Amino acid sequence: MEVGEFKERQKSVMLDGIVDEPVRINYTDVGSGPTLLLLHGIPTWSYLYQEMIEELQKDYRVIAPDMLGYGWSDRRDRFDRSLQVQAKVITGLMDILQLEKVHFVGHDIGGGVGLVLAVDYPDRLESLILSNNVAYDSWPIKEMMQLGHPSWTDKPVQEVSDFLKKAFQDGILNKEQKTDAFLEGIVEPYQNEEGKKSMVRNAAALNTNEITRLTHKLSGIPHPTLILWGVQDPWQKLKFGEKLQEDIPDSKLLKIEHSGHWLPQDAPKEFAEEIKGFLQKNE
Repeated sequence: MEVGEFKERQKSVMLDGIVDEPVRINYTDVGSGPTLLLLHGIPTWSYLYQEMIEELQKDYRVIAPDMLGYGWSDRRDRFDRSLQVQAKVITGLMDILQLEKVHFVGHDIGGGVGLVLAVDYPDRLESLILSNNVAYDSWPIKEMMQLGHPSWTDKPVQEVSDFLKKAFQDGILNKEQKTDAFLEGIVEPYQNEEGKKSMVRNAAALNTNEITRLTHKLSGIPHPTLILWGVQDPWQKLKFGEKLQEDIPDSKLLKIEHSGHWLPQDAPKEFAEEIKGFLQKNE
């Protein structure tokens, strides 16, 4: 789907009680059936799932929000962007949409938010699907630490955009998925001064301690959990997925050999099929 059409389809809602003022969250809401919530990571937005959504909405109600500070959600330079705040955004959005529970899919730091939800808000999840996500002390990677330095707010928008595009090119293994349309679309929200600064703040908010505080609690996660891992990930190594499989009791690890970090774009058909197969077994 073209990025303009994807953006036009998004809905918008104001959430109160997340930070000290109302914030706007943009999200996709399509399809019908059991509810599947897809959460992206850094430095992406919900467009990362654009190919998967078209398949998943045939059988599920698919909700894909842009995290606070990302995509076309609120990007003002005046609020916390921590994983705990992002988890509150998800539960707040669920409350607005009158959703008691969802099947949750999280990639990268979106998977980190999934771990926060599974530990701190377990009653809001039916199941948990993680993909090349941050875990233990696997993050932040040096590129994001570099991007998070305040000096990057003074860099030209194009320089930051080129930096982000390189990360996507480096983390997608299948050449046919490195399309110009995807690369342009995934960085579009960060192609102006507000978006650029917001992305720098997003990177600055990354904090290893947000997940290490959960490490000793992973054994208490009660949800059926699928861990999908692009084996050729240059940043989030397979060993972290294997450790998650060891520590989360009702979990299964599936290795996607021909994929890198950006699995929802690198292998969208396989990702979507594995999600559907997993959910059908656990419904």
